Amino acid sequence: MSLANVVVIGAQWGDEGKGKITDLLSRSADVVVRYQGGVNAGHTIVVENKILKLHLIPSGILYPETICLIGSGTVVDPKVMLKEIDMLLENDIDISGLQLSSTAHVTMPYHRLLDQAMEEKRGDKKIGTTGRGIGPTYSDKAQRNGIRVIDLLDEQKLRDRIKIPLAEKNDVLQKIFGKTPLEETEILSEYLEYGKRLRPHIVDCTRTIHQAARNKKNILFEGAQGTLLDLDHGTYPYVTSSNPVSGGACIGAGVGPTLIDRVIGVAKAYTTRVGEGPFPTELEGSINDQLCDRGGEYGTTTGRKRRCGWFDGVIGKYAVQVNGLDCLAITKLDVLDELNEIKVCVAYQLDGIEIEYFPSSSDDFSRCKPIFKSLSGWKSSTADCRKLEDLPEAAMAYLRFLAELMEVPIAIVSLGANRDQTIVVEDPIHGPKRALLSS
Repeated sequence: MSLANVVVIGAQWGDEGKGKITDLLSRSADVVVRYQGGVNAGHTIVVENKILKLHLIPSGILYPETICLIGSGTVVDPKVMLKEIDMLLENDIDISGLQLSSTAHVTMPYHRLLDQAMEEKRGDKKIGTTGRGIGPTYSDKAQRNGIRVIDLLDEQKLRDRIKIPLAEKNDVLQKIFGKTPLEETEILSEYLEYGKRLRPHIVDCTRTIHQAARNKKNILFEGAQGTLLDLDHGTYPYVTSSNPVSGGACIGAGVGPTLIDRVIGVAKAYTTRVGEGPFPTELEGSINDQLCDRGGEYGTTTGRKRRCGWFDGVIGKYAVQVNGLDCLAITKLDVLDELNEIKVCVAYQLDGIEIEYFPSSSDDFSRCKPIFKSLSGWKSSTADCRKLEDLPEAAMAYLRFLAELMEVPIAIVSLGANRDQTIVVEDPIHGPKRALLSS
């Protein structure tokens, strides 16, 4: 499979199965770059019946010749990252290609405490944060009050950098939330030790990527979360604190848009979301439970049960536009195998008026009622299908409908967690844009 410089993004609310698709594309990549988010993301890779759960480290780490770079736009919890490193080493996985941007911001203990305390205080107005400190870390970054990876390598620098934010956060933790203040000495000792262990992996992110580009290396940019969780373009305020959309790759990795050759969106054959916020196609009852159980819809990071619903073509088309998608990877088609009827949302009804666009107001979005198109189920297993012609005709009709609805070709179909449970319809990088578009 040939590769150029490609961005892989989630086209829904995250949890679309990007890890598996990134793993597939990483076989041909020289460099894989994670460009935003933090340990609030998570993906599960199944390799030779081993289940590997990663939050920060790109799944490309499974390929020894690949450089896996955690870019400047990410926020890094070093404790979690080192646990992942230890887990990979225990599974005899070579991590010599793992690199961490020196300018990525660090999630500190006070960020986690603040995240949890603020969410608790919101009560029934909670956002649904994972409580991993991501929002407060990005807040400190924006306020020029953050700690960067490079600061962990110098005791005096870290001591100087931490004084003001720690004093401020201890004030807030004590006076507003009634929490015990944190000790500077303990934090310094802990985080300097993290710096020592991470030092061999720390690099200048931008220089590494541009050197690879000059040498005509294939670069894969991997986003976390999904389009509808984007800070600027998602279902605000029920969003993450960074930009998962394809444009975020340029900022988070430090590259210009002319370096990007193609954008691939990943979407489930149905829709899920974790946390709070409007969800027009959400299901309740037995079908919801069936999708959740068959799809293993429990968060990699939190273990929370995901909310399940029918495929939403309105947010799908929005994701195509916002990201400039060239093609789609549809995952978990097999989860629908047992259904007699499958529905797809083709438009919304908002206050009695039919609309085909995603409303920018979350209040408007919460009032949207889905308008569905019903399609026949196929009532047979697709788990062993390896070519398009192996699929039941009703499954093919469903995929064609999705492609035509979103006006973008489907290049990959995933039918299970294992690597081999995949149909590559067209080369997702350079293949012609005609896959599954014919009626």
